[in-house]
Amino acid sequence: MRIALVLGSVLLTVVGATGASPGEPPLPARMADTGGGSQLITAEAASTSATSGRLTWWDRRGDSWVAAGSAPARFGSGGLVEGEARQQGTSTTPTGLYDLPFAFGIAPPPAGTTYAYRPVTDASWWCEDNASRAYNRWVEGLPADCRPGEAEHLADYTVQYARALVVGYNYDRPVHGRGAGIFLHVNGKGATAGCVSVPAEAMSAILSWADPRREPHIAMGTTSGSTAITRY
Repeated sequence: MRIALVLGSVLLTVVGATGASPGEPPLPARMADTGGGSQLITAEAASTSATSGRLTWWDRRGDSWVAAGSAPARFGSGGLVEGEARQQGTSTTPTGLYDLPFAFGIAPPPAGTTYAYRPVTDASWWCEDNASRAYNRWVEGLPADCRPGEAEHLADYTVQYARALVVGYNYDRPVHGRGAGIFLHVNGKGATAGCVSVPAEAMSAILSWADPRREPHIAMGTTSGSTAITRY
């Protein structure tokens, strides 16, 4: 998703978190679905109009979920919206539960990374052209039916795409017009154009932690209402 440069800053605090009030089960235990694996990332905002919130990554240990780390997160400059109702170009973050197909970056993967990690080259693009057969796909060299003005040249985003994870929103069977290029990536200068972003140190920690054998997913949503993270 093309990066929106909305001014703002936030202090990194990678700490343990429960995502719950005292005496309340941790956030994953209150969710309708966690994807079936033993790792989960939650990205939670206070409301659909919020452009910042909290991201926590969790390990399932036996019957319990334990926070492995947490950091402040940024969302789309247009806030958040139900994923199935999202429209391309609205700068909204799609709520829902999604898999994480692969990682990529301009920088090398951090030590301990076991996720499939694609290095960004000068030929790396993410096609967002609704008329293209490559819609919502990484391409090495633009295909003839994907216009440069409707695609992201990944190498241009040296800060944001230093390291990133692809969020499986609208990915397996893309619906044209619903949106393309939703990632978990490093913070830019402010709110995003629909992705979720975190400080660089947190992104590195997540990539070192994430284990594809444990089937990690990401849940994005609000604390309450129809887009509450607990309903996904």
